[in-house]
Amino acid sequence: MESDVGKSKKKSKPKKQNSGTVNVRWIATISITSFLLSVVMSYASKQALEHVGNIIAFVILFAFIAIGIVFDIIGVGATVATEKRFHSMAARKVKGSKQAIWIVRNAEKVGSFCNDVVGDISGIISGATSAVIITHLTNNGTDLRSIALSLVITGCVSSLTIGGKAIGKTIGIARSEDIVFIVGRFLSLFSRKE
Repeated sequence: MESDVGKSKKKSKPKKQNSGTVNVRWIATISITSFLLSVVMSYASKQALEHVGNIIAFVILFAFIAIGIVFDIIGVGATVATEKRFHSMAARKVKGSKQAIWIVRNAEKVGSFCNDVVGDISGIISGATSAVIITHLTNNGTDLRSIALSLVITGCVSSLTIGGKAIGKTIGIARSEDIVFIVGRFLSLFSRKE
């Protein structure tokens, strides 16, 4: 019997090593998704900024920063959460528990999508949006006031993004299972009823 246990332990080790292999299909999918999302979000922000005033432009800018922070929280929560709580919920047929289990089991992909794709694209778009706002406010001026305003806006955008993501990571780690469950409940709205 001890030899059987030893054999089963030896057989389980190669499975862990396979988890480090590169998934070419996933990389291709995420790269294409990144490209498409980036194009759509860039186009949407450009179109929106052309027809709005400065206040609405700042609202759009803060929305992109917030999207990046929220998806960063979700990505961290997915990578930290464990399945245990959601299995008991799934046994009681709690809505969203099956989706939460899927999120935890696919934490690497969910984290990559939320942190790398949506998070990074939001950062890039918020940078581009702030550049458009600076251009509107300074009228491409090169005087000291225009340069100072440009530096202040760029600094504020950077600090809000970095500070927000730092706070978000703390929340994502501390409340990982609650976050995954909320996302699971949201995803359950789009899943077929069994």
